[in-house]
Amino acid sequence: MAHAEDAGADLPPPPKKKSAAEEEAEKSGGEVQITSCLCRRRKKLTPGSLMKAVIRSGSGDATPGDGDQVILHCTTRTVDGIVVNSTRREHGGKGIPLRFVLGKSKMILGFAEGFPTMLKGEISMFKMKPHIHYLEDDCPVTAPDGFPKDDELQFEIEMLDFFKAKIVAEDLGVVKKIVDEGKGWETPREPYEITARIAVKTADGKEIIPSKEEPYFFTLGKSEVPKGLEMGIGTMSRKEKATIFVSSTYLTKSSLMPQLEGLEEVHFDVELVQFIQVRDMLGDGRLIKRRVVDGKGEFPMDCPLHDSLLRVHYKGMLLDQPKSVFYDTRVDNDGEPLEFCSGEGLVPEGFEMSVRLMLPGEKSIVTCPPDFAYDKFPRPENVPEGAYVQWEIELLGFELPKDWTGLTFNEIMDEADKIKNTGNRLFKEGKFELAKAKYEKVLREYNHVHPHDDEEGKMFANSRSSLHLNVAACYQKMGEYRKSIETCNKVLDANPVHVKALYRRGMSYMLLGDFDDAKSDFEKMKSIDKSAESDATAALLKLKQKEQETEKKARKQFKGLFDKKPGEISEVGGESEEGKNAGGTKGSGETTSADRDAGAKDSSHGETEHAFEEERPGLLGRLWPSARRIFSSLGMNRCTIL
Repeated sequence: MAHAEDAGADLPPPPKKKSAAEEEAEKSGGEVQITSCLCRRRKKLTPGSLMKAVIRSGSGDATPGDGDQVILHCTTRTVDGIVVNSTRREHGGKGIPLRFVLGKSKMILGFAEGFPTMLKGEISMFKMKPHIHYLEDDCPVTAPDGFPKDDELQFEIEMLDFFKAKIVAEDLGVVKKIVDEGKGWETPREPYEITARIAVKTADGKEIIPSKEEPYFFTLGKSEVPKGLEMGIGTMSRKEKATIFVSSTYLTKSSLMPQLEGLEEVHFDVELVQFIQVRDMLGDGRLIKRRVVDGKGEFPMDCPLHDSLLRVHYKGMLLDQPKSVFYDTRVDNDGEPLEFCSGEGLVPEGFEMSVRLMLPGEKSIVTCPPDFAYDKFPRPENVPEGAYVQWEIELLGFELPKDWTGLTFNEIMDEADKIKNTGNRLFKEGKFELAKAKYEKVLREYNHVHPHDDEEGKMFANSRSSLHLNVAACYQKMGEYRKSIETCNKVLDANPVHVKALYRRGMSYMLLGDFDDAKSDFEKMKSIDKSAESDATAALLKLKQKEQETEKKARKQFKGLFDKKPGEISEVGGESEEGKNAGGTKGSGETTSADRDAGAKDSSHGETEHAFEEERPGLLGRLWPSARRIFSSLGMNRCTIL
């Protein structure tokens, strides 16, 4: 071989570069896990089985390691010099270099051991015994048809380039090389609007789309560029420059590249000039937020995610009549911005959801469906029912909630009462999720509050119990009876004779259909507090009525179930209209006189100023306790309702 260096020398196994995870494991004393497959394969290396001769020296002293993509030409010859396979055109190949990601790509053992010894630009000849290439036991790659895999072969490798690769597709069909780092950490995703300069060439360097000064505009997710390019751009930050290697699997037809015939691999040189944040807030395409002017700060750390005092200018329009402005703060509010506290239900839900994801100074256009706009919020006179609206919103700034650090105990309790009162208002308005969030916010803050004496301790304990019971009431209204019971238990764990907690838990048990547990709580109320006897009696009366209704319904539902002869099948009849009406629906608002009595007495215990409004459980919750007793009386305790 011309200018051969170390010709005929055994190729020693290259030093294995340790990954960051392995180095960390060593520092922490953990055992470094070496891939058993690679260890097993390396044992097949015997003296003389893998030889290397350098034909042309490379540049520098860096060699590729795990995670690097190597790009190379390869020509395979027999020991007699006959070419059997090549990537080069002069030897019958397509002129397309091979790409491998070390530690990821499947390759013959000789390549896995040889590539990490090469420098950039180096040309070397690797001589391999059959069991080091395609005749290896359990070889991860298949030899081409007619390939002399039983022979000793010579592989001439030219290392064109290698670099740290960003794996975009797990099958290595999309790989990215960062040319220039971008700014910030935010990356685009569907349906962001992209501005990018894009040049396209084939794997052998043929230009398909030349580099242009004018950028290309498109929307992620709309198939306006090939899928692989979309995937690669989805990993880029603003101003980043990169080369994205895309195999044919990820080359889909698009307006950018309508013709794909004959393309096995394409390289995209991309400069991500800008992207506009477009967010599908609900995931169904109905509530869309489109950022048109960037704000100041880093998204989302500098957004008003927490409840805050917000200042915004906005213009509201009907979506199907863009020129019909129904409100503009700069005109209709004497030029003053709108100020409101988030988390208090003071603006339509879609409006608040969008503002919480804005940066100070940002301007966004929000397209909102009626159920997140004015169909569930006081409607402006000139907005018809069922109307989609569009808001142009500018977030001028926001103030975070008051920090309790440094406040006296009394000042903390005053702040807690303000938030709790807001929660009570939201509860009365039927906004149970928002109300629960307010109560839970105070409870989280209470984790850092430490009373100084017995009097403060008592006040603090009472306030915390009251908040827990308010949360339980919200869960009850939302139909989440198990969570309501769990929240009541937090109060009863600290004070087992807390009458209000027993009452609320008993009502949740009753609504869930656990009548025995409900009765136990109501009976316990009577025994520990004579003043609560009337409340408990009313609750027990209602419990008895509910039990009778459920028993009656169960008998009707299972009538005839066991009347058939052995071997016959009897189906449970459908629910009658009367049964449906008797069962009711969650949140129906129907109350009996006993309900109203219980509600009036419930509010006398004092944690929220609202009447107790009963909600009914689902069919299974109403049916199961009685059905269990029916089956038990028939000696069929193991029967289960499916």
